[in-house]
Amino acid sequence: MNKTLKLLIISDVFLWSGLGLISPILAIFIKDNLIGGTIAAAGIASAIYLITHATLQIIFAKVFNPKDRLWMLLLGTFLIILVPIGYLFSTNVWHLFLTQLMYGVGAGFAFPSWSSLFTSNLEKGKRGFQWAIYSSSVSFGMAITAYIGAQMVNIFNFKIVFIFSGIISLIGLLILFLLEKKELMKKI
Repeated sequence: MNKTLKLLIISDVFLWSGLGLISPILAIFIKDNLIGGTIAAAGIASAIYLITHATLQIIFAKVFNPKDRLWMLLLGTFLIILVPIGYLFSTNVWHLFLTQLMYGVGAGFAFPSWSSLFTSNLEKGKRGFQWAIYSSSVSFGMAITAYIGAQMVNIFNFKIVFIFSGIISLIGLLILFLLEKKELMKKI
């Protein structure tokens, strides 16, 4: 597996493991800690993220040139790592909705560019296996941090979990800066 694939996988393990800390507790946080917070608000928040992400990734993938994928990945990942900070400072559901909108915009930039970079670096004859390594690595990371995040809320509070989530996700962003631009451009 080449260096670019390894860095993309390691970056996503940190990014999604950081966000995995939040996954089992977010609906409870929304319902119990935000003004106007309900389970329905949690559903609306998820819908805002998913609709924004789904719409923008198609637009961004069409509008931007493949040579733009590195800055798109960095910008999108940066917006995604701001999500736990948005939760940290949310006191009202509309704060949450704005955070989810930002999450969707970040994902709209990051997902098509990440997928393009990853796909263009897959090794012939090993593509399925390399996708499986990626998927399993991220899933294991999120599984571990989902459990840890729930336990951390029991022991500490939501704010601590959001801070740790942001820190772990930030490591994922920093790893992306190790990607070599000339190596990425050769694959276009």
